[in-house]
Amino acid sequence: LSKLFQITVNLENSNFGLFKRCGVKKIIVFGATGNLGKYFIDYCNKNLHDKNYEIIATGRRQTDWFSQFNVSYIPVDITNSYEFEKLPQENVYAIVNFSGVLPAYYAGTDLQRYIDVNITGGINILEYARKNHSDRVLYMQTWAEMQGYWGKEKILSPKLPRKLVYTGDHAFYTISKSMIVDSMKMYHAMYGIKDFVFRLPNIYLYSPEKFYYVNGEKKRISYRYMIDKAKQGLDLELWGNPENGKDIVYVKDFCQMIFNACFANVDGGTYCVGTGIKTSLYEQIQGIIDVFAPTGTFPKIINCPEKESCIDFVMDIENAQKDLGYSPIYTYKKYLEDYKKEEESGRWGI
Repeated sequence: LSKLFQITVNLENSNFGLFKRCGVKKIIVFGATGNLGKYFIDYCNKNLHDKNYEIIATGRRQTDWFSQFNVSYIPVDITNSYEFEKLPQENVYAIVNFSGVLPAYYAGTDLQRYIDVNITGGINILEYARKNHSDRVLYMQTWAEMQGYWGKEKILSPKLPRKLVYTGDHAFYTISKSMIVDSMKMYHAMYGIKDFVFRLPNIYLYSPEKFYYVNGEKKRISYRYMIDKAKQGLDLELWGNPENGKDIVYVKDFCQMIFNACFANVDGGTYCVGTGIKTSLYEQIQGIIDVFAPTGTFPKIINCPEKESCIDFVMDIENAQKDLGYSPIYTYKKYLEDYKKEEESGRWGI
């Protein structure tokens, strides 16, 4: 009898563990193998302490990179709706969508690729959310949907309506991304799925990649180029107006905003990613010299007012602070110092 009792207890404990695992809320991260996705998984690993939630990473490539965090990774081709059967079909609480073809990493001119990945893939993700009764979807939108305001509005508000520019390498890319933003509004209205849209400028981070594409032409990433020159003790050029500047947001502050949105008690919204602080070109270059120049070297800043200056802007983050509890912690200098640590760590390859 005691033996039977022990077997019964073991079965009950086993079932309890199974039911507990099945009841955990899943946060599915699409595009997890990209730079932003990897940093977000790392951020979640350090900040998600609630055992009622589980992060599941997914991307197209095969990798064991996420095993270091004890995070499940499931390769999925988002352009194929049948691939989504590999993913959990119950307790899918939130979806974070970093996926997409970007002109910075695609030199081709085949618009079909944007259609297949950004539009078809994006709709497949929304359908996955609908079928599994997800509470919310978080989507990374390009700030190029506000390109018509660049150089005209110094404070970019999330309330500004979309204003595309229909020329250049970002034109169709932005159109493809905007279709998903509009589709999210439909899914919110029809199915109650909370829609969180984030307008992303350049997100500053360390990765091994030092090049990107501009209108199909391969170029050095400018701040990476300046950091490399400062490491050699070389002088740095300052193009245009030294008082012009931009809102420089570090990837770990960006991850904080996205992480907070996963749990925020609001129905969604549109949010500008930034710090709310402008860092001038002079401050940017002097900071790079201070952090990266070898001891005993004194690189100079060479003013080049005749060359093209940067877009002068600051992101309005007021609603992100109110709705999401977002509070950026990385000053410009603190970002550079952390960047240096991440580069030296050697942990960002896949």
